[in-house]
Amino acid sequence: MTETASDRVARLNDFLRRMNAADRDLSHQVIRPRDAATLILIDRSDGVPKVLLGKRHMRHKFMPGKFVFPGGGVDPADKAMPVASALDPKAEMRLMQRFHKASPLRARALALAAVRETFEETGLLLGTRGEAPKTPAGTWSEFGRHKVLPDLRNIHFVGRAITPPGRIRRFDARFFTVEASAIAHRIDGVTGPDSELVELVWMPLADAKRLDVPTVTSIMLEELDGRIADGFRHDLPVPLYRTVRGTVVRELL
Repeated sequence: MTETASDRVARLNDFLRRMNAADRDLSHQVIRPRDAATLILIDRSDGVPKVLLGKRHMRHKFMPGKFVFPGGGVDPADKAMPVASALDPKAEMRLMQRFHKASPLRARALALAAVRETFEETGLLLGTRGEAPKTPAGTWSEFGRHKVLPDLRNIHFVGRAITPPGRIRRFDARFFTVEASAIAHRIDGVTGPDSELVELVWMPLADAKRLDVPTVTSIMLEELDGRIADGFRHDLPVPLYRTVRGTVVRELL
């Protein structure tokens, strides 16, 4: 049976109902959410969309054993990394909405944080081959060493989720998507039994929804599915999940 847009909306509304009905510990001091970025690598080369997920180590205190997308907080060096191309203007515009002290540089840093975190957690360098004028120290120096420049024009901004106030950890997470063809180089041995991610799996998008994943991951898989059905364009609206007077709501940027 062919899925309709109303089917997807119904599932998203069901996610919201379950999120708001869940018994969560919201007793902690309210802290400002940290800017964070997550990258969903998607492979559509054989007609069946697949996404890359990593399984977190069971020793982690935060989401042990869960399948997640690579991602993490923004680092100061992310603002200084040269790029092969800029963000699509429509993606940049939506990244700067409802963003304190928004600027194109900070929007770019969010996308670059997703690229950097993906390398740190998976060993995949995303971008195009090219000499960087100068790369920041640390992780970004590996991009310079392997002559890979991040290429932002093909990175799609697909979602945003802000952790409710009162949680022990809070993130203002932006979710990005890029095609697997953006993989320019691979370093082996980054995942394994002693790493943050113990394994990586390419999973059909439809099957990924049935994995043991955090709720926000389930939501973004659903959002990505709808985005593909709607043409996977930069000008599509971007969902924002945030808490308003104690209730998680879905809004569009």
